Amino acid sequence: MLIGNLGRDPDVQYLEGNIAVAKFPLATTETFKDRAGKLISQTEWHTVVLWRGLAELAQKYLHKGSLVYIEGRLRTRSWEDKEGNKKFATEVVGDNLIMLDKRSDSNAQSPHTPPHGDSAEGFGNHDVPPPPMQEPSQDLPF
Repeated sequence: MLIGNLGRDPDVQYLEGNIAVAKFPLATTETFKDRAGKLISQTEWHTVVLWRGLAELAQKYLHKGSLVYIEGRLRTRSWEDKEGNKKFATEVVGDNLIMLDKRSDSNAQSPHTPPHGDSAEGFGNHDVPPPPMQEPSQDLPF
């Protein structure tokens, strides 16, 4: 699970059979205080890969700087370059995407619905606060 900002617009390509695949760098930042009380920020970069409907959703709605929640799994690939050197890449293959940016006024006028079968629960109006929590009933059986 990662929360971060896109480092550039998603690069979407279509494979044989018109299967969409999107790839983009995602920056996650951890901020903490050191022993002297100085605020330290560390940024890590991750390569995110999305397939099919999520890739098309990313192409349509995400851009450089977008804040997103990505849930997925790690995939490590290896290959040899032209000089015969062994290369490795670790990518996050996203299974779930939640857009965390606030909707702009232009998007608020025309709501969009993601395609069926894609996880995009965060897509929607984030300006509406959740309903207040109610006190649990004393009648609960546990």
